[in-house]
Amino acid sequence: MPSCSSDCFFHAVEDVKVFSEDGTSKVVEILADTTARDLCQLLVYRSHCVDDNSWTLVEHHPHLGLERCLEDHELVVQVESTMASESKFLFRKNYAKYEFFKNPTNFFPEQMVTWCQQSNGSQTQLLQNFLNSSSCPEIQGFLHVKELGRKSWKKLYVCLRRSGLYCSTKGASKEPRHLQLLADLEDSRIFSLMAGRKQYGAPTDYGFCIKPNRVRNEAKELRLLCAEDEQSRTCWMTAFRLLKYGMLLYQNYRIPQQRKAVLSPFSTPVRSVSENSLVAMDFSGQTGRVIENPAEAQSAALEEGHAWRKRSTRMNILGSQSPLHPSTLSTVIHRTQHWFHGRISREESHRIIKQQGLVDGLFLLRDSQSNPKAFVLTLCHHQKIKNFQILPCEDDGQTFFSLDDGNTKFSDLIQLVDFYQLNKGVLPCRLKHHCIRVAL
Repeated sequence: MPSCSSDCFFHAVEDVKVFSEDGTSKVVEILADTTARDLCQLLVYRSHCVDDNSWTLVEHHPHLGLERCLEDHELVVQVESTMASESKFLFRKNYAKYEFFKNPTNFFPEQMVTWCQQSNGSQTQLLQNFLNSSSCPEIQGFLHVKELGRKSWKKLYVCLRRSGLYCSTKGASKEPRHLQLLADLEDSRIFSLMAGRKQYGAPTDYGFCIKPNRVRNEAKELRLLCAEDEQSRTCWMTAFRLLKYGMLLYQNYRIPQQRKAVLSPFSTPVRSVSENSLVAMDFSGQTGRVIENPAEAQSAALEEGHAWRKRSTRMNILGSQSPLHPSTLSTVIHRTQHWFHGRISREESHRIIKQQGLVDGLFLLRDSQSNPKAFVLTLCHHQKIKNFQILPCEDDGQTFFSLDDGNTKFSDLIQLVDFYQLNKGVLPCRLKHHCIRVAL
């Protein structure tokens, strides 16, 4: 019997380099059939991250100013074969990856969606119609379209169907003789524009691109488009994904729940605070109870804060062994937290939020640029990013932090974040997911 050389066992193994947001990178050996989800789970395991199924592999093209999150089922080696040498993979959070399955009506404004079969038009059947290959959903509306090979943009009436993306040559007419094919879905992928105004003269900040798979470096072959706002752009891009991949996306969304019991050791999901319901508890009796009344929960949080301050002060009086004075500790302890991003600008904080998914409750904290003693909470709500200043205030000789002019005070930022994860208070929504960067 002829012997098999060692090459038989290793010919399918390839090296792939993945970068993190801080510029660090890791080279990983993968098989030809390794999916984006497989690689993310491996990186989660090796980086000791919490696996809450929101990690993604990003296809990043700096020379073209494009990026997109790979779908979980896509083969990494196959995608890499279509990338130019300047392009790279990034490892990043994306909480919005499957958000449209949870809140479809937030993603598809009624005026942008039409159905060829009127019986399928109800909002309750929205996703079923996208996933059902025999139905005919259509996204329609005006977009700014860049002419191929030219610098000019035109505002055209556009519609997205299973057969492709079309523009009307006569106003908003959708008669077949007036429709011109702009891009095909089958051999293309959809990307976000990272700096569309600067690189392509885009008329708005809400640019996206349909890139043929064969294109590596030729910007003139990209189909560049611009929406008027973030919600419209998200609608077009989500619809493209649903029409292109259909049930594969739903299976990707469902797999983590179905495979929890049989996952391999490196991909075993770890409990994530951001994905669990946080509740206020009362342990004053013999058994604990959940505090359901919001006012009582707020009172309990404040009492716990006062008790913590008293304990800290008492320990200091008695000669605590802590190397830091409690008042000093409260001003630096937040720097150990993943949600604290230090001295970054407002623009950078907004960029991070957008990259990690415009979902309600996504947040980060940073140093204030205008007040060296203050901090800023950057929070996403209804696909808009808002900033709230956290100011220090004095009470009985101690420093506290507050974002509501001292009405609710906290000893440190960790306590503040814990409180607003339970109660929205003056915020538009509770804090749910924090932006995180990891070093590979």
